[in-house]
Amino acid sequence: MALISTTFTDITDVQRKQLEALWELYTDWNSKINVISRKDIEHLYLHHILHSLGVLKILKFAPKTKVIDVGTGGGFPGIPLAIMLPEVDFVLVDSIGKKVKVAESVAQSIGLRNVTTHHTRIEALKEQCHFVVTRATMPLAELVKLSRHLVSKEQFNALPNGFIALKGGNLEGELSSFAKRAMEEDLYPFLPDPYFKEKKVVYLPL
Repeated sequence: MALISTTFTDITDVQRKQLEALWELYTDWNSKINVISRKDIEHLYLHHILHSLGVLKILKFAPKTKVIDVGTGGGFPGIPLAIMLPEVDFVLVDSIGKKVKVAESVAQSIGLRNVTTHHTRIEALKEQCHFVVTRATMPLAELVKLSRHLVSKEQFNALPNGFIALKGGNLEGELSSFAKRAMEEDLYPFLPDPYFKEKKVVYLPL
């Protein structure tokens, strides 16, 4: 939590309290449902919450932007982003109902009014958004194929509408089919912990 405060120095008292509340909520849910690996729950803030905020290295979404989080699991990256960007609307989608239930419960518990959830497969979703975000759920080409119908043509952000994915390791093969359209950024030292040295955030305009 301290690393989040030092990386994002403009967080408000409300946001700080919401972030702090996530520890008890996720550890409690994790004791009932395996939302986060049992070995990894102790690294909740570093591996999950701060990692989710790596999306902001590419773009801080403008107010009234609508973002769909594909394969959200228990709410990553959607919930940490929704805390940091209260004027942006986040739609959290997953095909596993019990994980959607966790995300919905956590959002309600900390008073997030800019989060809605859907238990469905992404290709069946009918909503429109400005950006699709995801955290290592599937290869980028598959993500684009399954969710490009979600992305609206209405533009008002600093970057064109499209896809933002948190990834790890060598992405040369995965990004090769997109020529030079995909933008790949290292998360370190934007997120100043050695854990992020192999982590990246990828942006692909539609």
